[in-house]
Amino acid sequence: MNHRLSLLSARQTAADVLAVPAFEGEVPRDLDPWVETLVSSGEFTGKPQELSIVPQPAGYAAKRLALVGAGKREKSTAAEFRKTVSAAVRSLKGKGLTNVVIVADAGHVAAAVEGALLGDWEPDAHKSKKDAKRLASFTVVVPEGDPALETAMERGRHIGEAQNFARDLANDPPNVMTPSVLAERAKTMAAAEGLQCEILDEAAMRKLGFGALLGVAQGSAEPPALIALRYKPAAPSAVHLALVGKAVTFDTGGISIKPSENMDQMKFDMCGGAAAIGAMLAIARLKPAIAVTAYVPAVENMPGSRAQRPGDIVKSLAGKTVEVLNTDAEGRLILIDAMTYAIREGATHLIDAATLTGAIGVALGRVNAGLFSNDGPLQDRVLASAKAQGEKMWPMPMDDEYKEMLKSVYADMPNISAGRGAGAITAAKFLEEWTEGKPWVHLDIASLAWLDEAKPWMAKGPTGFGVRTFVDLAMGWR
Repeated sequence: MNHRLSLLSARQTAADVLAVPAFEGEVPRDLDPWVETLVSSGEFTGKPQELSIVPQPAGYAAKRLALVGAGKREKSTAAEFRKTVSAAVRSLKGKGLTNVVIVADAGHVAAAVEGALLGDWEPDAHKSKKDAKRLASFTVVVPEGDPALETAMERGRHIGEAQNFARDLANDPPNVMTPSVLAERAKTMAAAEGLQCEILDEAAMRKLGFGALLGVAQGSAEPPALIALRYKPAAPSAVHLALVGKAVTFDTGGISIKPSENMDQMKFDMCGGAAAIGAMLAIARLKPAIAVTAYVPAVENMPGSRAQRPGDIVKSLAGKTVEVLNTDAEGRLILIDAMTYAIREGATHLIDAATLTGAIGVALGRVNAGLFSNDGPLQDRVLASAKAQGEKMWPMPMDDEYKEMLKSVYADMPNISAGRGAGAITAAKFLEEWTEGKPWVHLDIASLAWLDEAKPWMAKGPTGFGVRTFVDLAMGWR
């Protein structure tokens, strides 16, 4: 998709359709005589995701004028504008209108480009005949000229492309997206974008002592990998932010096998890792002032003849032992070895993202990701970035009493707690044991990493949740 910034007036810009966002109760009626009719009849009110098209508008170079509902002005944010644009793009391209111009104010240029890219993405990469149309061009019209707007547009492009890159990785089927393939994709991206890349294979991890990760991987014929993507700023940085992303490229549950219903969705169990890799694409281009490294442990969890069993005890990279009571609680096992490796490499702050528990969906539904932390200032930073980017997260309790639910007679810790209560919290308390006191945030994104059904603003499939928060956090750190 070609995209550009235009300083021409909206009336002078040629396109298949000129999209004009309009707030509830503030619909401009001087655009075209038909707009007055649409508003007076109640056909268009400005509510979110509303869209009405006027053909051959008088005095416009565009072939059509589209009124796009932007909701209430008092609720308007860059994140909401991104969603508005994304919904408009999905609706307009579905009508075969592939050259789109949208009117935006100077503060929403980046959000407009991100929205167009996210709305244009489709999950049909493996179809021999594509179902959905794609945009050919997208133009943002702004009322005033400013050299900074080009920078804003490029920032929006980088972040939108990074989120779509994460979605592409997660969208591939598990017979295509194996741990080795994920490592190769990350390596290719790193070479193109100037990032350092290290891939630890099974032999290297065995030599180092990645016992928790390798225990998960041993049931699969596909070899595991630990992917490390490193960005270093031009000036030395006292901060080294580690983004640790769970990448189970397919999760059967292992010996503690999952029900067959919806197991196909477990190709999305690598969405945390995809988000970390996608964020590094934007970070490489935008160049924050701090050092950032993504650590992505990639495995398959299969019930092969060599698979670990409930009752096995594994020794983690940190030297602590874990009693594996449920082989479907595998994500936390691969994360702890990756976190230990990150700390050994000098990470000062840790953020992990993982489709870790179904329990977080029970607690928060499909509205918020669960946020768990051992550090107030880092938690506040992440929440501020998440709010700015429209990625909803809710802080969860981390009381010491929850750790009492993690007791093992035979090892230092079990990988699940006794009983069914507080499953997402006890999973976070398990991870906390491997932070070595470093400031840390855990994001349980299991209920937001993919959509079971398309939304007006986003296609069915992986969402790329977390990418924008990670990038905003890195870019805003001083």
